[in-house]
Amino acid sequence: MKNSTFAVNEVINKSWDLLRKHYFSIAGLCFLLFLTSNTSGILAFYFNEVNTFLSIFMAFLFVILYFGTQLTLFKYIFTLIDKKEKINLSDTIPSTKELLYFFTGMFSIALLAFVFYLLISVLGFPLVYAHIDVSLMVNITRVVSAVFVFLFLLRVAFYPFFIIDRHATPFQAIRLSFALTRGNVTKLLLILAFFAILHLLYVYFNYSGYPMVSTALSILNSFLVAPLSSVVIAVAYRDMMADYHGGEDPRLLKNII
Repeated sequence: MKNSTFAVNEVINKSWDLLRKHYFSIAGLCFLLFLTSNTSGILAFYFNEVNTFLSIFMAFLFVILYFGTQLTLFKYIFTLIDKKEKINLSDTIPSTKELLYFFTGMFSIALLAFVFYLLISVLGFPLVYAHIDVSLMVNITRVVSAVFVFLFLLRVAFYPFFIIDRHATPFQAIRLSFALTRGNVTKLLLILAFFAILHLLYVYFNYSGYPMVSTALSILNSFLVAPLSSVVIAVAYRDMMADYHGGEDPRLLKNII
């Protein structure tokens, strides 16, 4: 825990320095994400009243735009970390192949998470024969499933980076993410806790009737925390890769625990 805390502090300090030097470019891409997300919601509601097929098409288009912008943001941050002198934003836009790999990986992860949920539900079913109330058994199964799925998603969270940074295939990227996060789960949980505290403070003051404080925290989260979190994730990936010695095609079962 002590070593992980020190590592997280180092990652956050590096990220803050990088964000401070390139704030407007990084925050600009984050604002573009915000704009894309909100515009898609408004247009989807409008086109749903006009034409269902057009609404589906617009939703599909904005999904590609949103995640394409997000991948562009991370590729841009990687370029900044690598300290390349000349950066063209067009060079950081993901290719069609990278987007296809990204969505293939996303679909595979969602399918695996669903399978995990079903397996845990099946394993929890015999608790009914132990005279445990069905509703209690369902709640226990949901909690256990949520924990396992959360840990699974945490382990595979870096798969897009391997696609855009090392040109890995979807399933290779998932295995690499498992291998990279092996031994780094505590570090990642501390990073999540750091950003979760700021969001929880906003929720607390918002529902406690402190509009001035909640508004200030909302502005802080929008214009500082969101850009900083993107940089922190990218810097954490680079730092973990600096200590990674697992090879380009690691075995999945070997890196689960």
